[in-house]
Amino acid sequence: GAVKVLGEAAGIPLSQPAAAAELAGHPALDQADVLVVAAFGLILPEAAINRPRYGSVNVHFSLLPRWRGAAPIQRAIEAGDDITGISIIQMDAGLDTGDILLQHPCPIDPSDTAGSLQERLAVLGADCLLQVLEQIGSRSVVPVPQDERLATYAAKVSKAEAEIDWAQPAAVIERRVRAFNPSPVAHTTLDGQAMRIWRARVLEQACAGRPPGELAACTEDGLDVTTKDHLLRIESLQLPGKKIISAREFYHGNPRFHC
Repeated sequence: GAVKVLGEAAGIPLSQPAAAAELAGHPALDQADVLVVAAFGLILPEAAINRPRYGSVNVHFSLLPRWRGAAPIQRAIEAGDDITGISIIQMDAGLDTGDILLQHPCPIDPSDTAGSLQERLAVLGADCLLQVLEQIGSRSVVPVPQDERLATYAAKVSKAEAEIDWAQPAAVIERRVRAFNPSPVAHTTLDGQAMRIWRARVLEQACAGRPPGELAACTEDGLDVTTKDHLLRIESLQLPGKKIISAREFYHGNPRFHC
């Protein structure tokens, strides 16, 4: 990964434990001042968390205690949150339950995908981490306990969730398209054609009692599909085994869908 490449280029000793238990027994932890954890998919045992001189800190992509868990970026977009952010926490035995050392907000734009939001949060998270490490070094950091009453859980996104339910409101579907971009990508079948949907937008036009999941129009501007309330326009899509294309490209390459 990118961290490995940068570490090797900087001459930093590198180790890649295959499991969390292997990391817990790593001798380097006894000489470490602090263990920094970011985007690590396994739960670390307390034996690893507590061994460094100042314990362990985690860079989490939400304003904890909202969206603890594996998919805070996707769940924030899916829920329609206007804001998220970075939380640097002192790790404990729980799942993202440790004391907050620093938080910084980050707005969620109406056009944000999980990919675009993660890029901004990664830059912000690095800056926040450096601030906390300086505070730990000067012993000026002030831990603040999380309010358990406000906790929500961001479950890992499954591929099954990415199948579009056209009976949902158009705004809900549109948020899921953005939340599941770039992975696992929202998908559906329209008039017998399987496709992945990369970009869509809600139209003002109501569906007027038409059943959900019906292709109402296919033009150069997009594929308009009925939902529970408003039409959803698919603007970018991908057919099986093909590259991502615009609605205009789909229109000109698939004349049987013209309507």
